[in-house]
Amino acid sequence: MSTFFMNERNDLINDVIEGAILTSPFKNLAKLDVDAAIRVVVRKDWDKKNVALISGGGSGHEPAHVGFVGKGMLTAAVCGDLFASPSVDAVLNAIVAVTGEAGCLLIVKNYTGDRLNFGLAAEKAKQLGYKVELVMVSDDIALPDNKQPRGIAGTVLVHKIAGYAAEQGQSLAEVTALAEKAIKATSSIGVAMSVCNLPGGDDEEQDADRIDAGHVELGLGIHGEPGVSVIKTHNTQKIVKTLVEKLQQEIKGQGKLALLINNLGGVSQLEMGQITKELVYSQLQDAISYLIGPGVLVSALDMKGFSLSAIVLDKEIETALLADVEAIGWHRAVKLEKLPLQKAEKVTQKAQVKPSANAEVGKRVKVITETLISLESELNKLDAKVGDGDTGSTFASGAKAILDLHQANQLPLNDLSALFAVVGDRLATVMGGSSGVLMSIFFTAAGQKISEGGTLAQALLFGLQRMKHYGGADLGDRTLIDALQPALEALDHQADDIKGAAAAAEKGANATSTMKKANAGRSSYLNSESLNGVKDPGAVAIENVFAALVK
Repeated sequence: MSTFFMNERNDLINDVIEGAILTSPFKNLAKLDVDAAIRVVVRKDWDKKNVALISGGGSGHEPAHVGFVGKGMLTAAVCGDLFASPSVDAVLNAIVAVTGEAGCLLIVKNYTGDRLNFGLAAEKAKQLGYKVELVMVSDDIALPDNKQPRGIAGTVLVHKIAGYAAEQGQSLAEVTALAEKAIKATSSIGVAMSVCNLPGGDDEEQDADRIDAGHVELGLGIHGEPGVSVIKTHNTQKIVKTLVEKLQQEIKGQGKLALLINNLGGVSQLEMGQITKELVYSQLQDAISYLIGPGVLVSALDMKGFSLSAIVLDKEIETALLADVEAIGWHRAVKLEKLPLQKAEKVTQKAQVKPSANAEVGKRVKVITETLISLESELNKLDAKVGDGDTGSTFASGAKAILDLHQANQLPLNDLSALFAVVGDRLATVMGGSSGVLMSIFFTAAGQKISEGGTLAQALLFGLQRMKHYGGADLGDRTLIDALQPALEALDHQADDIKGAAAAAEKGANATSTMKKANAGRSSYLNSESLNGVKDPGAVAIENVFAALVK
């Protein structure tokens, strides 16, 4: 079964090309209109006065190669089918379309199909009178004994460096020489924990289970070719260390480096961030001058893997890498510097209060907290019908924390503003989840309101308003608000009317059992049949607290 969003596989590459051209912010790309079977993307701002640069190969490596067409990089990209080299005719037509008297350089990854098709096209173009040179990128160091190393992500560095030389008006011989120099200075190695999936292919065809769980394959090819060895770990630090050691063996301390960090297509941005951090602190840290990426530059469809490409710098290569370009796939080189840290004082808003006594307030604190603790099992059972079964435990944990402070005589009972601030702080810490934060907002805002003047009921209603504002729930949404709001409004209407508040809370709690839809909390995911006849556990908690205060 295909794991791709796509229409017809035969139309896939043409669709991808069109999408890339239409979304280029530089508006500098065009598709060569010669034959439906020839897929060539060219710079539409090209005037043939400089050396033309052409690259390409099989598709499936996006943004390569179309993403590197533009001022300062490629003049044209020739796109083959998925993981298949473009035809000789396609390459030849690209050469003829963009090459002037200055000549043309073909930059080819070292794969048989690309070497043959681009090579034959070069010879045909020469017969037509064009000056054409060809360089082959062979940056893959995974197979050290291979006489023909593969061209992988380091190819993009060659595009960039040769593109700079061409943009400066250098001759074909000079551009070719700099490209060869960049190839010799570049080493790449990759790793993956799974192969890529082919559009329209089945699991058997794609060999999806070749790499065992918990393992990664070193040197996996960008077409899914088997690697050189298997590492039994997914630990980022260990994997980066292994790749760095391979690069060090190849580079042998030749000088300062630019490192390209390439996502092979299926690695999350979060993972790539950690890979980058580990690379920066690896054994190469003293040699790295610039980072390019992390990003998708040469992908292997959706392969879950990444590669590292190191290029040894000299003044000429460094200047070329840093030059601006107008190519959608390029990531600008960033100078590696020490992690900047900005000093700041840690902000804490824990309430600093002095304990004080108030018998009446202390009595109410004791009643409220003991009531909530005693309701733990009942509320959990009720919540199991409409939520995740932890409302009772959540309220009980908060209540127990406040009761412990009360019994240790640590509460400022004679100062309601300070008391609510302490309660808000403690509930945010011990209740957990959204309930703790919401109740903390309620008490913190109420405490602030009391310090500004006004009655207790007004302060509590203000706290409720802020809780509703941040939490998103309101009256009628089948939450504790359906019991709490009418109770507080009753107190605001007539101060100290606890009986009236309790009656309003009871009425509100009962109403939640007939509400067909919950608009907040876990209950919002349930249908009306699951909710019918079941009170909201938060509203039941409020109902019982006010009933206990009456007693």
